[in-house]
Amino acid sequence: MELFLYAVPTLVIAGFGGAAYGLVRRARRINRTWTHGLTAEARCLRMYTTTGGGRGNTSVRTTVHHVYEFTTREGRAVRFEEKDGPTTVLDGDIVTVRYLPEAPRLATALAPSRTRLVVGTGFGLAFLGAGIAFCAVFITVVHMMATEGGGMMP
Repeated sequence: MELFLYAVPTLVIAGFGGAAYGLVRRARRINRTWTHGLTAEARCLRMYTTTGGGRGNTSVRTTVHHVYEFTTREGRAVRFEEKDGPTTVLDGDIVTVRYLPEAPRLATALAPSRTRLVVGTGFGLAFLGAGIAFCAVFITVVHMMATEGGGMMP
């Protein structure tokens, strides 16, 4: 039983750590694309929404998705999907996208806003850090109870 009380929070910490790594990696990729990327005109092929939550008394979260297509400077047609874009972009609209020549499928149509990127990433990391801290405290309390009482189970 004690092993279970150590293993589960440890797995949660590993999951939160992986999520934090992915969050920082995404922010760095977007910032690099904004800084060093090339620009192209893209057409919005499709705009749609997905919803989540809403069970019981929870709130519903709506996510906006866009599918864009553009042509690189080398003449290659690239199609990509991006979520959480502006709700004002509709099917058929032309937008400016930024892409890295070595990875055009990772393009972004988000307008450069480093402040928003830093704040969003910071809040995400703070949330994940709080989860990691909670799990670490939980493991510490379980360990203290196990060592002081000569084991948790009689």
